[in-house]
Amino acid sequence: MNGIIVIDKPINMTSHDVVSQVRKTLKTKKVGHLGTLDPLASGVLVVCVGDATKLAQFIENVEKTYLATICIGKTTSTLDSESDFTEIKKVEKIDENTILSVLDSFLGKSLQYPPIFSAIKVNGRKLYDLARKGEEIQIEPREIEIKSIKMVSPITYEDDSCYFQFLVTASKGTYIRSLCRDIANKLGYPGYMKALRRISSGCYNIENAATLEEVKNNNFTMYSMLSSLSDFPKLEDPEFIEKAKNGMKISPKAVFDIFKQYPSKIVIHQGEKLIAIYQYQESCYQAARVWN
Repeated sequence: MNGIIVIDKPINMTSHDVVSQVRKTLKTKKVGHLGTLDPLASGVLVVCVGDATKLAQFIENVEKTYLATICIGKTTSTLDSESDFTEIKKVEKIDENTILSVLDSFLGKSLQYPPIFSAIKVNGRKLYDLARKGEEIQIEPREIEIKSIKMVSPITYEDDSCYFQFLVTASKGTYIRSLCRDIANKLGYPGYMKALRRISSGCYNIENAATLEEVKNNNFTMYSMLSSLSDFPKLEDPEFIEKAKNGMKISPKAVFDIFKQYPSKIVIHQGEKLIAIYQYQESCYQAARVWN
């Protein structure tokens, strides 16, 4: 059994919990996931089964789209609803155009400071372990890119704070908790992420997703490994297929004659069967991974 299952992860489950349940249901140990979702987040979790687990290094850098609920006027140490409030500031009425302008200011590339409570490692130790022990931490900002961001709900005022929903598409490594903090700070208030739902990950979206109950009842779609490589240049020529099966090098000229350029990676397949992924290195195309 080889392929990809798109799971609609429920809240209050870790991504590892989902993988464990899929392993148990499908009776296979070779199961992994792409793009961790925190326990309080729901939505698209891409689960790789069998030989698809070897795809991770090629497809883990995809863009992701989220529906986030931001609370303005309060914040927590974890920047989500998992911990107590650490700062509160009464919110006066905020002009919607001001919010729209602030959201637009995040478009493009920027440096983002990850949350203190995160799985990022510093000197081999996870930040959340250091934070829980009260150790002083020097966090380095990381480059992220916001491809699109828009407000998708009215502002709701409640208990001297307010909240609204926004839809955001961002690069790998973007922390939506940090984004909520930064949006609120630009508006002059503390803030945190009240709720989060992942709408899509790469070419897979929530409409493709199955619940764990549906997986248990064998009511789900197993997507081919090839489906995850929709953005890669592809070759389905008997000559290239034969070379790929034997792990042979492919000349750049042969690739250029087809694509009129030198892609960094190419996919070789036979119908829906993925044969190999080649990458350009040392002046030729070499097999990065072959599936027999």
